[in-house]
Amino acid sequence: MKTPADAFSRLLEVLDRLEIPYMVGASAASSLHGIARPTMDIDFVVRLKDQVEDFVELLKAEFYVDAEMIRDALARGRSFNLIHYASSFKFDIFPLQTDEHSQTQFRRRQFAESRSLGGEPIECAFATAEDTILSKLRWYRATGETSQRQWNDLRGIAQVSGGRLDREYLNTWAARLNVADLLARLLHA
Repeated sequence: MKTPADAFSRLLEVLDRLEIPYMVGASAASSLHGIARPTMDIDFVVRLKDQVEDFVELLKAEFYVDAEMIRDALARGRSFNLIHYASSFKFDIFPLQTDEHSQTQFRRRQFAESRSLGGEPIECAFATAEDTILSKLRWYRATGETSQRQWNDLRGIAQVSGGRLDREYLNTWAARLNVADLLARLLHA
């Protein structure tokens, strides 16, 4: 297990073994649905509850992982990191939130093959193109609408997946999430 792709495969194996529902999002999802770009980490949303000890036990040989840090992060509804020793690649793990949009997005996740870290294709659960757009629009807005990287990711998804997007879903949620103006700008650019 020397590469980020190996680490990704191992993390997916542990999540599956412990039956922890997950979804890959952020730049890995935008690369899947849009134009691929290098990334320094992979973001996961997980429904991790009572499996913390088993999760740590199965990962600790290959990853920096701390049970106390995980429990504290989960109690606060915050993310935690796993760092793969051999490659120093980082995985950001976000707990599934209880708000309606987070729950809806998680239910809509879809399995797809990815080569986001090189190597053999890996099948795993990803955020849909629509939910990736909505998440990135929210992030773009929250960071002052200045991240060219986020906007380029959004443009890539619109370019590659535009004809397949569920516009009704996008418009409904964009209005509810206060990013309808950004969505209109993206889709009419």
